[in-house]
Parts: sequence; structure tokens; C-alpha cells
Amino acid sequence: MIQRALLALVAACSLISPLVAQDTAPVTHAAAWVAPDRELMVPVEGGNVYVRINGDIAASDKTPAIFIHGGPGGTHLGFARFLGLADERPIILYDQLGSGKSDRPDNPANWRVERFVEELEAIRSAVGAEKLHLVGHSWGSAIALEYAARYPDHVASAVLSGTFISTIHWITDANLLLRELSEENRQLVKQCEGDDPPPGRTCGEVFTKVYSKYYTPPPRDEAAADYARTYRGEGFNGLIYNSMWGPSEFASTGLLKNYDATPKLLEIDGSRTLFLIGQYDSARIDTVQEFVALAPGAELAVVPGGAHGFLRDRPIETEAILRGWLQRMDQE
Repeated sequence: MIQRALLALVAACSLISPLVAQDTAPVTHAAAWVAPDRELMVPVEGGNVYVRINGDIAASDKTPAIFIHGGPGGTHLGFARFLGLADERPIILYDQLGSGKSDRPDNPANWRVERFVEELEAIRSAVGAEKLHLVGHSWGSAIALEYAARYPDHVASAVLSGTFISTIHWITDANLLLRELSEENRQLVKQCEGDDPPPGRTCGEVFTKVYSKYYTPPPRDEAAADYARTYRGEGFNGLIYNSMWGPSEFASTGLLKNYDATPKLLEIDGSRTLFLIGQYDSARIDTVQEFVALAPGAELAVVPGGAHGFLRDRPIETEAILRGWLQRMDQE
């Protein structure tokens, strides 16, 4: 049974993509939050997934970029703030099976890493793209890495953003963050993970403190809220999150508890791989530098002032980094 603290945790959760549990975001590029040029439901193992595209893949001379959201159980919503990138190339967003506007079968047989990877391949084939730039955030980084290792001929580049690719590394980093809290807040975290969490916004606030003491909530943006009301579908799926990860960020009990994809870093083209994290990310710089070393030629970019939700907190800086990376990868 999902604990009541889970929904409070989601708003600040390490593995969840931005804007899963709230309809706020800073104002960004004028093209952010625009309607799609094309929508489709793509058949995959277990059901159909929602895909939206801005730009014409067949007519464009640029490789499309596909954004892979976090969770497990998150949605594409937070990525819609980067639709300004569609002025240069097609941009593809989608909801993984079980969340958002995709089918929601809630069948545990679907909660396998390899199925999420094959889901991505089904989308590539359905939209008619020979290659893709992969942009995965948090849990989406794991899917991007797995896909790059399995389907290298279809990968133009891979961005492993807010990098989650190993549970043992993630848990170690999370607990290092916990140690920086006051004793009072550490006790609050334990209470929030228990069967009788405190009421109101207490848990959301304390989890936010875990992930960055520098974090400040972004201002409300009505365009983002309108987008969420239109495109969120069924929204975040806590059942998938709880089953694959667990009710607590700091001790994984789900299907991913022994997950470790770091050996796959040796199988990908490091020269076409970017690790992208926030300055105060829960994907700690020290850990991610170890990942970079395992993928010769890989690069590391750090978003100034960003926490794990830097896609939301620092969208201007993030978009600039992504735009420059995608342009360079197209030229090489």
C-alpha cells in the first residue's frame, strides 16, 4: 500500500521529472507550452502510449530530440517548457505506459526496464525517425542509457540529466544529503516515511530541504498550469513508483532496488554522451564524475544554482546547454 507521505514526496522527489505533482513553473521561452503539431497513440507491449510532436520529422534536416521523463510513473509535462527547441528540430514528448495520457493498465508485468526501453524503440519506429537525440531526466536517464547501449545505430546523442543509473549510488548520495540535515529534520523525514506522517505540507517542505537547502519555489505560470490541465491525463502514477522504487527515496524496496546500469557506460559512445546535473543536484557531482570516467569522451555540464529539478528551476540555462549540445552533435 502506498504511504500517504508519497504524494508529498513526489513534489520534491529525486527520481520524478519536474512538474509531476504541481502546476507551477517559471516563465521561459515564448514557444513553451504550445500545442503539438501531431499527436498519436503508439502500440507497445501492454497498451498504447501517448506521443506528441512539434515539427515535421520527415521534412526536417535536423535529427529530432525525444525527452524521457522521470519517475517511474512521471509524465512529460515538465519538458513542455523546452518546446522552444522546436525552432531548430522536431521535439518529441511522451508519457510512459501507465501515466499521463497513456494507457494505465497497472499490470506489474509491464514494470520492467527492458519493456520501457522497447517502448522507446516502438516510438522511434512509429514516428519515422532513423536516429534520435535522447534527453532523459532522472529515471529517464536509465532508459536513455539502456537504449543507447541496445540500439546504438539509432542514437545521435544521449543526455543523461539528473543522472540516475544505479540504485546503490543514488541511495548513497541521498543518505549523504540526509546527514546534512538537522536532527529535527532527520526525525521529520523518518516520520514522513512512516505510517502516520504529519499533516499538511510538512513532508513536502522537509523533503525539499533534503534535496537542496538552496531551493526556492518557482513563481506560478498560468501557461504552465493551463498546459497541465489540458495534457496531464491521469497524471503521475504512484502505484508504479511505489512498486518499482518504494515508498521512501532513501531505501529502495521495489523492483529497482538492485538496479545498476553503470557497466553499460562502457558500451556506449562516450563522445556523444552528456551528463547534465544541477550544481546542488541529488545526483551529486562527485558521483557523476565517476560515471563520466566510465564513458571515455563523455562530457559533464553543471547548471549553475540548479537542484535536481533544474529543468524547472533554471530553464533558461538548461535550454541554452541543450541547444548548444544538440547543434554540436548534429555537426559532428
